[in-house]
Amino acid sequence: MSPAVAVNPVRNVARWSALVGGLAYGYIHHNTLTALEHNKAEQIKIDNRDRLIAQAKAEWVKMNTPSGGVVTDPESPNFDLEKVLVHLSETA
Repeated sequence: MSPAVAVNPVRNVARWSALVGGLAYGYIHHNTLTALEHNKAEQIKIDNRDRLIAQAKAEWVKMNTPSGGVVTDPESPNFDLEKVLVHLSETA
């Protein structure tokens, strides 16, 4: 076995600095990618929830729309009591 060769200290410092720098970069990059993936998953959940809410509202409107175009909501500006009474007398 040959005797140990003396390595320049500047070279050792450069090697260790590159190693530590690479580890720090990898750690930061990994955390960034994880955060982006988490945000994307949250946005998908929010979009899905909003789509389901819009679908439920559309179904509710469809179910609660009176036949014949008569508005039965007294709070509505298009409410006409006479039309409602005529409609109820015709259906009964």
